[in-house]
Amino acid sequence: MNAITTPFGFSSTAAEVAAGVDLTGRRAVVTGASSGLGVETARVLASTGAEVTLAVRDIEAGERVAKDITAATGNQEVGVAPLDLSDPASVGVFTAGWRGPLHILVNNAGVMASPEQYTDQGWELQFATNHLGHFALATGLHDALAADGSARVVVVSSTGHQRSPVVWDDINFAFRPYDPWLAYGQSKTANVLFAVEATRRWARDNITANALMPGAIYTNLQRHTGGRGSGRVPTDLIKTVEQGAATSVLLATSPLLDGVGGRYFTDCNETEVVDRRSGTLQGVARYAVDADNARRLWILSQELLAQAG
Repeated sequence: MNAITTPFGFSSTAAEVAAGVDLTGRRAVVTGASSGLGVETARVLASTGAEVTLAVRDIEAGERVAKDITAATGNQEVGVAPLDLSDPASVGVFTAGWRGPLHILVNNAGVMASPEQYTDQGWELQFATNHLGHFALATGLHDALAADGSARVVVVSSTGHQRSPVVWDDINFAFRPYDPWLAYGQSKTANVLFAVEATRRWARDNITANALMPGAIYTNLQRHTGGRGSGRVPTDLIKTVEQGAATSVLLATSPLLDGVGGRYFTDCNETEVVDRRSGTLQGVARYAVDADNARRLWILSQELLAQAG
């Protein structure tokens, strides 16, 4: 299996990646599109002619963003819908209310290195929001994605996945001291595993899913870390929001990704599988693309959501 390479790289912007792409008549959902990378991802998708739904917790912020996107792109088909990924009921309302086909789902929203918190179901917040909420969203929208015949799911993960595999026997930190970065890493590993298994399970529906590392970008995602993430990324590796959204937009729009799924991208190109943390922003841990791990996580996620009712 040859790695996917593109003409784009670290400095490419989302607008450059989408140049010449026409998504008129296509429909996209972007989670977390009221700030940061989600806004830019939604804006560029709208600029290609796509009908874009901003799935957000803060409706007022989402409506302001939608108005700005319409003003900037001239696209009147930019809507807003409430979605709280940490609440299964909210996800259920969103998926039950969706009508018609869906061509692009961008699982962009997330929390990073948050203080120890648990949902009403007892799930650790980062795992619940970053993985379980998006899992419920994507599976709930499966029929809409399948109706297209060539739908794409884009999963925003992070090099932070290299901080922790999914710890099967203690996902919710019942036995180990809570560490916000280990919890974040576990949730980001789960994101990659979802893309692997979704592509396998949904192959007959021609639905593909790919995961990505957007890069180090200073956005509201860093609100729990003093605004500077881990603080370990050299300044020359910090991206603008426009650059950070490029890989998401590439996976959502590029013809180079037709029929390609279950892979992990950094800087607009597929990155290598690694067996050791290198200290760089490149590479995907082998455990995060392992097919057996991916199947196990899918089954576990179904069980957890079923228990939640």
